[in-house]
Amino acid sequence: MAQDDKKVSVLFVCLGNICRSPMAEGVFRHLTRSHPRIGRIDSAGTAAYHSGEPPDSRTMSTLEDNGITDYVHEARKVQPEDFEEFDYVLAMDKDNFRNLKRMKKMALGSGSSSSAARRRAKIADDDEDDGVGARVMMFGDFGGKKKNEEIDDPYYGGRWGFDEAYEQAVRFTNGFLKALENEQ
Repeated sequence: MAQDDKKVSVLFVCLGNICRSPMAEGVFRHLTRSHPRIGRIDSAGTAAYHSGEPPDSRTMSTLEDNGITDYVHEARKVQPEDFEEFDYVLAMDKDNFRNLKRMKKMALGSGSSSSAARRRAKIADDDEDDGVGARVMMFGDFGGKKKNEEIDDPYYGGRWGFDEAYEQAVRFTNGFLKALENEQ
């Protein structure tokens, strides 16, 4: 399949996989439902605090209030194989970004030669990208107000934090899609 015909797979990652990353996944699924370049979409956490649990009720109500009523998810931890199975692993904040870079290095090692790991689209500059496995990036690099814009963890706050996370996920998704289309 030609590079511009390849379906791109995306994994969204936060800490516990019950607030920000499922919000981003739900928004991304909704906005890319019929996009010809989007393949597998999932979300995970860098920690296993909530593995097996559904998203936070405030995440679900925010999605539902914005017309996303068909989203179902069960929290899971990032697995080593995710770095070979996904084209993009998008972190919600800098701490998770650093953890993902470390996890990728441990999962793939510096000399991985997997052909599957090398077959992935490149739609944005990432000076730290090693050309092997998933491209680990900040989701906020796409359509953010500034480079490395973070989606703050709304878990300990009120509903407004979930509304803000939703707005950012919409904006970043649109930026990602624009970058993907510009790559062709």
